[in-house]
Amino acid sequence: MKNLLLTALVLITSIGAYAQINIPQPSPTATLKQTVGLTEVEIVYSRPGLKGRKVFGDLLPYGEIWRTGANASTKITFGDAVKFGGKDVPAGTYALYTIPGEKEWTVIVHKNTSLWGAGNYNQDEDLVRFTVPAKKLTEPVETFTMDLTDLTNNSANLDIIWEKTLVSIPLEVEIDSKVMAQIKSQITDATGEVNPNLYASAATYYYESGKDLDQAAAWMDKAIAANPKAFWLMHNKAKILAKQGKKKEAIKTAQESMKLAKESPQGDFGYVKNNENLIAEINGK
Repeated sequence: MKNLLLTALVLITSIGAYAQINIPQPSPTATLKQTVGLTEVEIVYSRPGLKGRKVFGDLLPYGEIWRTGANASTKITFGDAVKFGGKDVPAGTYALYTIPGEKEWTVIVHKNTSLWGAGNYNQDEDLVRFTVPAKKLTEPVETFTMDLTDLTNNSANLDIIWEKTLVSIPLEVEIDSKVMAQIKSQITDATGEVNPNLYASAATYYYESGKDLDQAAAWMDKAIAANPKAFWLMHNKAKILAKQGKKKEAIKTAQESMKLAKESPQGDFGYVKNNENLIAEINGK
């Protein structure tokens, strides 16, 4: 009987040791993933709330280093080398610290990612530091938020938003060498038949990046030749012609694209209006 009671007691104690109640975290962890150009960016951070508190200049005194969130220090990962705040940052994972100020913040990309918050922070382990302006918002933001905004082919802004403060950090990525290497290997140096979609992609890149428009037009022609009813490709050809200053040819091509779009049994996907707008733009209306 004693052995049985002892076994039961050990079992109850063991269960109690491992039992836990899951409750909502006061500063839940979030993961932000975004492709900027051709570069993968990931941010892992914890999101505290205002909860009626005054944060900047009070709970977080101006001029003191901050983990840029709650709990463990915020981590930012760049899949390729980037310019962050105008500074060169190699590919890798870093801790992101900040020093809030009333009119500007210091942003710190830190090599030591093992710290809990800012405890044992050592400035000698900084990779780069820079300052950015702090902007005042008219309405308070309850939950600490980080977001990648204003995306272009080769840039974005990392926005840090909380209370009535917005800090926006410029991020630039390199895409031209990567795209040109693909064009060279898959089109220029190709020994076999080239997929027409590759011609269309290359032509679009040349058009958007201001490269050789004659080459862009030639590649788009090859893509259209493989799919003569592709009104979306015809529309892109019209845009290339317009950028070349060939207004009459551009309008004629846009009209042909519009005709094909109207005849499409699957619908025009907005290309009738796109062509109307392009023709109006070419005519200066």
